[in-house]
Amino acid sequence: MHQNNKHIPVLLSEVLLYLKPLPGNKYLDLTAGYGGHAKQVMEIIGKDSKVCLVDRDPLAAEFLNENFKNKNVDIMNQDFYSAAKKLSDSGQKFDLILADLGVSSPHLNEQQRGFSIDKEGPLDMRMDQNQTLDAKKIVNSYSEKQLVQILRDYGEEPKYLRIARLIISNRPINTTTELAKIVSKAWPGHSRTHPATRTFQAIRIAVNDELELIKKAFPIWLDLLNPDGRIVIISFHSLEDRIIKEALSERSGNRLDSSLTLLTRKPVTSTKDELVFNPRARSAKLRAAVKINKQKKGEYNANTGKKSLPHLQSNSKSYLTFTKNAL
Repeated sequence: MHQNNKHIPVLLSEVLLYLKPLPGNKYLDLTAGYGGHAKQVMEIIGKDSKVCLVDRDPLAAEFLNENFKNKNVDIMNQDFYSAAKKLSDSGQKFDLILADLGVSSPHLNEQQRGFSIDKEGPLDMRMDQNQTLDAKKIVNSYSEKQLVQILRDYGEEPKYLRIARLIISNRPINTTTELAKIVSKAWPGHSRTHPATRTFQAIRIAVNDELELIKKAFPIWLDLLNPDGRIVIISFHSLEDRIIKEALSERSGNRLDSSLTLLTRKPVTSTKDELVFNPRARSAKLRAAVKINKQKKGEYNANTGKKSLPHLQSNSKSYLTFTKNAL
């Protein structure tokens, strides 16, 4: 499975740019997946640096253990909230923190995981296969009111009531393709994206409690950062990005109580070159910040746009060249 469904790390050059890893840095990857980002960061910080890789998916954790077993790495098979809380309670601190909130390619490619609209599989969608709640339970047992709330709030689906009623009237539904076909009835005609995309997103978020975990985890992530430590977060839909944007804004700006300086005034997105070989990166948005106690002279501040670092003054096409040797 792991070899046939290779996961291409999204926005890799940009991650390296904004994390700005240095030899000896302590690195925490909260959604390590199959180690694409981690491998590159670790090549820069060195084999003796403290590294912690987290993933809630047992298969991903198994892969990480197999591929990083001879390195100075701690692997945690937990969701990013539980892992962060455990690390914080034990007094751990890190210089670099990365959270890539997207679904990995193996999740989408492996039919029995039930994430894909196009590939027939069971209604699963669990990132952690040890949990009991799955997509089948939501689709086949939730009330109309519950389905409406999920579709409206998590999928931003305008036809939430129509789809909820279609789901209920066609129960039992057992496979991903069955669900996709039923939802499509609410959207006759052709469109660039599959008409069930928002429904699948909404159900997946509900199964994995994704948005609530982000809200609870974010303050702990910041607590885990050393002063001058950097955090990079990649999101893949507007609900995630909105939470991250608001959380960063609340803790930055020209105020006495600010604890962060933004490194990205607007979200950084994929270049056309990346989209050629990794089309799943099209919706990725990266935001970054540095934890500070006092504004340092010459430090880039996206709150004001002043005193920018030389390597952040140009657009992505020009400044990304400096990371080529690291890739």
